[in-house]
Amino acid sequence: MFRIALERPQDVVPREALLDQAFGADRHNRTVYRLREGIAPVPALSHVALIDGEFAGSLRFWPIEVDGAKKPILLGPLAVSPERRGQAIGIALVRNGLRVARKHGHDIVLVVGDPPYYQRFGFLPAGSWNLTLPGPVDAARFQIRHLGRGKPPKAVTGLVRRAEAFAVAGRRQGD
Repeated sequence: MFRIALERPQDVVPREALLDQAFGADRHNRTVYRLREGIAPVPALSHVALIDGEFAGSLRFWPIEVDGAKKPILLGPLAVSPERRGQAIGIALVRNGLRVARKHGHDIVLVVGDPPYYQRFGFLPAGSWNLTLPGPVDAARFQIRHLGRGKPPKAVTGLVRRAEAFAVAGRRQGD
């Protein structure tokens, strides 16, 4: 049986192993990790996919700061166990995450990911909003999704920043 659940303590080890496998052990050197490192993920938006109670995938969202946005978040990383890919688990995790994010009042979601994959969820190129990240990133992969109706407001612009108010002292949370 398939279900999506809030992330549990026992999901940390398989999540980290899956993320290393999917994105490489050097994943912490990527620009989006600069926004995550030392920041706690949004607990209500940290979900896992379970099949018959076994870990099959993970998706987390992180608080960020963006001018013109009230409660922006960063989607990712999203990963699904290799033996479970092609079963729409990632799609289910993203749809669930966006639904819960909207329910919790988040207005803007940013992601650095595959454009054809994320366009199905309503993501658009972020470059049109003059948004920038604090480091190198493939501009085509940097995308935005407004959780309200219509396109994101043009007031959402500028440098995407770490949400320092959510910093966790002494802990590395940048996965």
